[in-house]
Amino acid sequence: MSFHTRLIALSAALVVLPAFQPAHAADEIVIGASLPLSGTLAGFGMYQKWGYETAINDINKAGGLTVDGKKLPVRLVVRDDKTDPNATAGNTETLISRDQVTAMLGSCTPALVNAGALVAERRKVPLVTGCNPIKAFLAVRKWQYAWTIFFDEADLAAAPFKMMADYNLVTNKRIAVLADNGPDGRVVGGQLWPQLAKEGGFEVVNNASFPVDAQQFTSMISQAKAASVDIVLVDAIPPQGMAIRKQMASAGLQPKLLVVEKGAEPEMFSQGLGKLAHGVLVGGYWDPSFPYPGAADLAKRFETETRQSQSQHIADSHAAAVVLLDAIARAGSLERDKINAALAKTDKQTVVGQVKFDASNVSRIPITVMQWQNGKSVVVWPANRANGKLVFPLPAAN
Repeated sequence: MSFHTRLIALSAALVVLPAFQPAHAADEIVIGASLPLSGTLAGFGMYQKWGYETAINDINKAGGLTVDGKKLPVRLVVRDDKTDPNATAGNTETLISRDQVTAMLGSCTPALVNAGALVAERRKVPLVTGCNPIKAFLAVRKWQYAWTIFFDEADLAAAPFKMMADYNLVTNKRIAVLADNGPDGRVVGGQLWPQLAKEGGFEVVNNASFPVDAQQFTSMISQAKAASVDIVLVDAIPPQGMAIRKQMASAGLQPKLLVVEKGAEPEMFSQGLGKLAHGVLVGGYWDPSFPYPGAADLAKRFETETRQSQSQHIADSHAAAVVLLDAIARAGSLERDKINAALAKTDKQTVVGQVKFDASNVSRIPITVMQWQNGKSVVVWPANRANGKLVFPLPAAN
C-alpha cells in the first residue's frame, strides 16, 4: 500500500463529525497547528511555531478580529507531531474534535502537511500552510479546504542548472544524484533532476535513492567518487543531509558544486557541520533583503527574541497565518465554509510577497539559490536578488 493510500485510509477511519462551527462559546477564535517540535524535523517546527505565534500575537495586540460584529481574541493551540505523519493526522483530528478549532495551520514537508490536510479536508476545516512543495501537495487529491503558499519543485530543481548557465560555471557536467524516497525526493531527485540534466547536456552517472531514515551513504558516495563527478545534487532532510556531507568529506569526494535541498535550509545544518557547510547550496524562497513589506523587520524580531539566526521558514509560516487571519476577518464569521470562501478570494501582500490562490488552491513563491558562507545563508542567484557572491568551486574540506 502506498504512503498516500495509507494516509487516505487513515483519514477515512477517523470519526467524522458535522462540519459546522465549534460548540465552544464564541468568546475567542481558536486556531490549531500540528508541528514537528521534536524528531528529525524539529529544526523546521521551531521556526514555524514562532511565525504562527507572531502573526497571531500581532492581531491580538491590535484588538483581535471582528466576528459577527464583536472583537474576539485569537488563541493558537499547538500539538507536537514528533515528525510522524500518523501523529499529524491524529493531532489534527484532536484539534478539530476536542480543541474545537475554527481552522488549521499546517505542519512541514509533504509527508506531514498532507497527512494533516487530508483530515482537515474530510472534516471540511480550512487549513493554510507553507512548507509543502506544490507538486507533492497537488499529487494527493483535488483540494477544497487545504491551501498552500510555497514553491514549485520544477522551479527548485531547475535553479542549479539555471545558475550554472547564468554564471558560466565550468564543470565536467558529470552529476551524482542522491535523493531520499519521500514525496519530494522522488519528484526532484528521481524525475526532475535527471530530466533537466539531459536537457542541459549534463550526464547523471549515479542516481541513488535511499530511505528517509538512512544513516549510511558510503556506498553511493564511493560510486560518485569513482565516477569523477563535479556536481552532487542531494535531496534529504537535515540529519541525512548532514550525514551525507560528513561522509563525503571522509571519503574524499570533492565536487565543484554541492546542492543539499531541504536538509541545508535550517540553521542546524550549518551549526552541526561548521566549516563543512561552507559553500553548500540550497534552494530558497525568502530573505530579509527581499523588497516585501515587513520582511526585514520580521527577521530582526526573530533574532532579537530568540537570539538565533533567522530562517526563511519564519516567513512562509507568518504569511500562512496572516492569510488565514485575513480570511476570517473578511468572512466576519466563524463558519468554516465562509472562511474557506474568503480564502479563495485572497489577494494579500505578505512578507513573502503577494498571495493569491489559483484554482488548485496554490500560491507560488519564486525560487532563489542560497549558499552557506561562514555560518550565514547568502542569496547568490538570481543576480537581481543576490546579496552575496557565489563561492565556486566548493572549498575543499579540511
